[in-house]
Amino acid sequence: MRRVLAAIFLLTFAAGALTAALLMGHHEPRIQAHAVIATPTQIALAPDSADDADDAGGDNWPDDADTPEQVVYAQPQMLRDAVSRLAPRATGKPNLYFIGFAGDSEEDVFLNEAEYARTLFAKRFAAAGHELLLVNNPSTLSRYPLASLTNLETAVDDIAGKMDRDNDILFLLLTSHGTEDHLLYVNMDPLPLDQIAPEDVADIFAKAKIRYKVIVISACYSGGFIDALKDDSTLIITAASADRSSFGCGTDSDITDFGRAFLVDGLNHNDTFTGAFAEASKLVAQWETRDHVDHSQPQLVTTPRIEAQLKLWRAGATLGPPVPFIAIKPTSDALTVSR
Repeated sequence: MRRVLAAIFLLTFAAGALTAALLMGHHEPRIQAHAVIATPTQIALAPDSADDADDAGGDNWPDDADTPEQVVYAQPQMLRDAVSRLAPRATGKPNLYFIGFAGDSEEDVFLNEAEYARTLFAKRFAAAGHELLLVNNPSTLSRYPLASLTNLETAVDDIAGKMDRDNDILFLLLTSHGTEDHLLYVNMDPLPLDQIAPEDVADIFAKAKIRYKVIVISACYSGGFIDALKDDSTLIITAASADRSSFGCGTDSDITDFGRAFLVDGLNHNDTFTGAFAEASKLVAQWETRDHVDHSQPQLVTTPRIEAQLKLWRAGATLGPPVPFIAIKPTSDALTVSR
């Protein structure tokens, strides 16, 4: 009976995963036209599609890793260990904390983006010892806690317990695919992870009671998160407007276009997040015009209160030099050094 129930669960989960994949909006690889997503009817008519899916399914989980169940049960301890390694806050000035969240396990581009951002904030933006990564990727199952809604909530709450919630600043980077109905795609097959809605992130911060926040969402349609997240002490940056795709993911990419423009260029050339966004927006528009694609229209929402606190933080922080982005899989467009 257990085997029958297990088989039923796996078949049900597989059907749900296929449906999510069909409905999902996503970053498109730069220099390529928009991908065509097959309809269920087209899949049914394709004689080799089921075999291809069988070949691909299950290969994402490493042979030398713990079982999915063991990985799930290890999460609370992994997260406690990660939080325990955070350095004490520096007294007498606002501190900056960083959380990176790489949601999709099927493309290394999101892992690359989150890891680079953590390095950038540690070395350039005086957040060393205050960084935490949540990652879905087959290569990091024993290195980082999973990028799940539950772990995100726990991480924010635990870091809030170490911060001065009324004066310190939390920078949250969410990078993954995004859907037209404004969900952040979360996937570590075969684990049945929840997708993340704007209200989920808003609820996390409402409970954590962290006053000053910078939230960057690198995903398609990410402008759909703005209304739920904006308040008088939060800076929000998104890679696209609520009704537009963003570009630069895929198995051949090292970092998304917005990640390259905002993190590698913008934040290495500017000491303010608004200045970095202004440069990134111009770069993204130039690349999209060159590649003849619909413009993604990155968005920024800020307020006088968060800008004043960021200015106070910068006054007490010593910024480091630019941090090179070393491509994991170098391509002709790869950025290896930032000026």
